[in-house]
Amino acid sequence: MYTWKDFKTNSDGLLPVVTQEYGTGEVLMVAYMNEEAFEKTVDTKTMTYFSRSRKKLWVKGETSGHFQHVLSLTADCDMDTLLAVVTQKGAACHTGHHSCFFNTIFDDGAPKKIVPDV
Repeated sequence: MYTWKDFKTNSDGLLPVVTQEYGTGEVLMVAYMNEEAFEKTVDTKTMTYFSRSRKKLWVKGETSGHFQHVLSLTADCDMDTLLAVVTQKGAACHTGHHSCFFNTIFDDGAPKKIVPDV
């Protein structure tokens, strides 16, 4: 088990988190954690982020009911980014979209979702 001290945070003391949906492999969102958000996520198995705009903890789903239940947290090779695999209840995006990634810039026809071998 890794602790917060094992991670390399940015200049604000935050760690980016890529949140991916279990089963589809779809990237739902990217957000940030501070130490308190990391500890709460590990303890509760519910995604908790640090809101940079509000400068406070943000439990995903607390107001919308669209919770993210954590199945795994994995750090990248540099220990400066986390990958959270979650089950998503409802929409991940505050706009009501399932994923925050819906503004297509370029599309060559490649598949959008990859179903991992489980």
